[in-house]
Amino acid sequence: MKENLLQQNIPFRIMISDVQKLIDNSSMSRKSIGRLSLETYNYEIYHPMTEIYDWMEQIKDQYSDVVTKDLLGHTHEQNSIYYFKIGRPSQETKKVIFMDCGIHAREWIAVAYCQWFVKEILTRQKSDSLIRKLLKQVDFYVIPVLNIDGYIYTWTTDRLWRKNRSPQNNGTCFGVDLNRNYDTKWCSVGTSNDCESYVFCGPSAASELETIAMIKLFEKVKSNMLMYLTIHNYGQFILLPYGYTTNQSANHFEMETAAMKSVEKMKEKHDNEYTVGSTAMILYETSGSSGDWAADANIKFSYTYELRDDGEFGFELPADQIKPTCEETLTSMLYLFEYINETYLEPLEEEEENPGGGAVAIESLWINIFLSLSVCIVYVLSQ
Repeated sequence: MKENLLQQNIPFRIMISDVQKLIDNSSMSRKSIGRLSLETYNYEIYHPMTEIYDWMEQIKDQYSDVVTKDLLGHTHEQNSIYYFKIGRPSQETKKVIFMDCGIHAREWIAVAYCQWFVKEILTRQKSDSLIRKLLKQVDFYVIPVLNIDGYIYTWTTDRLWRKNRSPQNNGTCFGVDLNRNYDTKWCSVGTSNDCESYVFCGPSAASELETIAMIKLFEKVKSNMLMYLTIHNYGQFILLPYGYTTNQSANHFEMETAAMKSVEKMKEKHDNEYTVGSTAMILYETSGSSGDWAADANIKFSYTYELRDDGEFGFELPADQIKPTCEETLTSMLYLFEYINETYLEPLEEEEENPGGGAVAIESLWINIFLSLSVCIVYVLSQ
């Protein structure tokens, strides 16, 4: 390859000199440590699917007042895809923020971030006024791993596998790129009809069980959805629609302005640079992506996060970068949520924002009643 590039006078640089060495040093060979406890769960390492299933069940049990765990669907290999619905029960219609991770199997940091995000939202709900308010007015729908078959395959067989594991062309090849399988300018640019390709768009739009399952849930909550977030790596981008055209989406300016401010906040956390822009303009052309599909479904905010790094480690991001990656990404998202709160959510009454407000009001009521009765008794006795 180097000889060919040199012969054609094409400039290049080697970003990863030994990919296999990175794989050998990664968590791929780490054995499952059996049933875990939330108290000791380590969010700073990568976890195989068995541990993530266990973690989801424990999250559901420990935070049952705000979390439900529901079945999204099943994969070709009959693995169950679950999602969380996180929010305070309410009789009112609530807005929705929808997030998925792990569409691409090899992007382990995306899966790690989804777990980090859920943990932070739940542990901060009593101390953080923004999160407390959001949980009253917004339901978060979070899919920690969408491409479960592919994710498992990266742990057992091929660390750099990208697609799902559905058999194609009579079983002569496997896998569809789920982020080229959505019905938005499907298979037009930045993808392939060849089932051997890692960007194979599938035999038809929305052909895959994972895609179908997500679309079904998406359509159910779409009318109340304010924001769609899909998490990937690598490159350090916050991508806006579109990938299939250089034309801007209907809400491009507002999305870009909010994202640029969120990147400023992100940089303050770990001094790391992210770039904001539409996919076709700052990255490459794509079609059939979930981010574009959400924008075409008139979701006001549709962001594709491409997390660390910028190429030094690529998909083999070391575990010691999980924490700073998640911290800076959460910082960015919290700014976006704050913008949503200030711009699109109804203000709550002061006592509603006070978690103990109801108890204080009842206590005050009884004190007033007691004082009133005391005055009446004194008056009667004095007659």
